[in-house]
Amino acid sequence: MDLSTPSPENIHFLIEAIKEKLRMVNADAMKSEHFGPDCYEDLVYLYELVNKRSAFSPSEMQAIVAELGSLRK
Repeated sequence: MDLSTPSPENIHFLIEAIKEKLRMVNADAMKSEHFGPDCYEDLVYLYELVNKRSAFSPSEMQAIVAELGSLRK
């Protein structure tokens, strides 16, 4: 998948991949519709960060989810 350009499909892919990797309990709270193209670079950064690691501490997960929350429209 080419993630170099912001599009609704790419945003959906990034959000779903992050939710799956973090195994978010309340995944319905994070929908791709809540994120606009203005935060696309931040989403790609979080996606790359999450995919580099195999496990996260609770505080790291909380920080990532907080960052996602701050990016929502």
